[in-house]
Amino acid sequence: MANETNIPNPAEMSKEEMEKKRKEIHAYYKSTIPSLKTQLEYEGLLRDIEKTRAERLQAQMFIAQSMAGPGNDDMPAAPSTPSPTMNVKPDLSSVESASKSGKEMAESIKKDMKRSLKRAKS
Repeated sequence: MANETNIPNPAEMSKEEMEKKRKEIHAYYKSTIPSLKTQLEYEGLLRDIEKTRAERLQAQMFIAQSMAGPGNDDMPAAPSTPSPTMNVKPDLSSVESASKSGKEMAESIKKDMKRSLKRAKS
């Protein structure tokens, strides 16, 4: 396939053709400026919104940390050995057995947590 382009070689263009091409390009740029300004304003607003969100999140985290105070150790430490319930694989062969396994595991976890809390308090 031959190297065919619609863009004429500037060296082969006359002064009138060059001036006409410059005016076309200038008109194109002038026509796109309003939409580019609108886009710039839009991007600036998005940037400002994101910045405000980040500042608000940072302020909320600061307030939460300030209200928590130093050394907030209300949560018991994680057990050093894993709970026996963590090693049990639930039966997911049917909806009923999965529901039953889930309930049993939830009860076992509750019991483990109660024991952990009792140990932490004493």
